[in-house]
Amino acid sequence: MGATKTDLFTEKQNKIAMMAKALGHPARIAIMEYLMKVDTCICGDIVSEVSLAQPTVSQHLKELKNAGLIKGTIEGTAICYCIDETALETLQSYFAGISKGLDKKKNNCC
Repeated sequence: MGATKTDLFTEKQNKIAMMAKALGHPARIAIMEYLMKVDTCICGDIVSEVSLAQPTVSQHLKELKNAGLIKGTIEGTAICYCIDETALETLQSYFAGISKGLDKKKNNCC
């Protein structure tokens, strides 16, 4: 089997890209904002918060979890979700680096 295009990039670049892709939907942004606002693990309130059908919310949660942005723990018959702080620190560090680089280039830009 041939190499995939992701093999051309570093693990960090692939991880950031996966997180950014997961954040590329407004419903997922709304879910992340809600989880940050409540600052605790949530088991069932997400559906009512984003006003989408349960299967749709489940799919968005799956994408966020696969990207490593949220964590899910099983409590009885429910899965409780919360923000993965390490993932947010990774994104924060990445975008801080970009910002720092932009600050240096402000006067040298075309």
